[in-house]
Amino acid sequence: MWSILASLAAKVLGGPVVNGLIAAYKAKLDAANTTERLAVDLAAKEIEAEIDARKQASAIIIAEQGRWWTAIIRPLAALPVVIYIWKVIVIDKVLGWGTTDPINGEVATWSGLIVTTYFGGRTIEKVARIFRR
Repeated sequence: MWSILASLAAKVLGGPVVNGLIAAYKAKLDAANTTERLAVDLAAKEIEAEIDARKQASAIIIAEQGRWWTAIIRPLAALPVVIYIWKVIVIDKVLGWGTTDPINGEVATWSGLIVTTYFGGRTIEKVARIFRR
């Protein structure tokens, strides 16, 4: 249909101008399709890379967690923070049976990092990826 309209317009309005406009429009459509194709290809590659990264991360975790002495390190590092949080929330606040001094200094920084790592590590990676784009 477009070719019929184009040939009719070329005969009526003058060949070189209309043909130039039609060629420019076709070039624009091809460029848009190329851009869309590139965007789709890029998105597909990014998804594949994310899948590969997750597989590699899983393999690393399996390799690290393969022995009990390597698997116990993370929970042991987080255990004091978990005990402290439970004590403050359950015993001090909920049951009202005591008071606990706040954590100060470097230990407070470490505790914050441990909690952030356990609960926000993946979120931070995603936000960093968004800002990197």
